[in-house]
Amino acid sequence: MACFVYEALVLFGLGLIPGVVGAIFMAQTGHGSPWQSDTALRVFAFVFYGIYFAWFWSRRGQTLPMQTWRIRVETRAGKLPSQGLALARYVAAWVWIAPPALLGTALGWRPWPTLGAIGAWIVLYAALSWLHPQRQFWHDALCGTRLVPVPLERGAREAAGA
Repeated sequence: MACFVYEALVLFGLGLIPGVVGAIFMAQTGHGSPWQSDTALRVFAFVFYGIYFAWFWSRRGQTLPMQTWRIRVETRAGKLPSQGLALARYVAAWVWIAPPALLGTALGWRPWPTLGAIGAWIVLYAALSWLHPQRQFWHDALCGTRLVPVPLERGAREAAGA
């Protein structure tokens, strides 16, 4: 879960990019950018995050937060996921956020109750991994991927005093 929080911080920083692009456009032209609408920003973020995750998962098996916490995503055969599989995993991983976010939108909730529902759902969904035989998340089981620990390399172990 610490990796999940770290990833959220990285995504927050990446999510500022469309806002900056829109602000520059407005400063240069004096007109609002169509990219500044809520829908456009959400679509841009969804696509941008999808590229981010699919790229790192298919190239290295890890994003920066996953490297920090020494976690890697791989297929059941122990290989790096293809870009298509990484993209499918990204879409399936929206189960972490989408159900309570859509519920909050459908019921007209304000932001704080929606965020509370998202937080509660994240905890519940994480706990559901205990029901999986290998303690994997269910979106990983659906996609045929898994999260595995990455051992320290020999030089790193020696430097850490192990």
